[in-house]
Amino acid sequence: MRGRLVLNGTTEIRGSRGEISGAHASEATALWLQTMAPLAQGDTVELQGTFRAAYGYFAADHTSFWGCKVG
Repeated sequence: MRGRLVLNGTTEIRGSRGEISGAHASEATALWLQTMAPLAQGDTVELQGTFRAAYGYFAADHTSFWGCKVG
């Protein structure tokens, strides 16, 4: 399973790409993506993900996004 964060639907946010390639012990696996990016009013951040060896999905009701204003 791999994922990345995308700004405004087109630009990958630097440092946001992550991957888990080990065996899954349950039907729930966490992928932690962390980075810092300057955002302007109206910007959107989107999670894009893919699976290599098995079928899967990213559950919208179990996906979290945290942000804070610096400065």
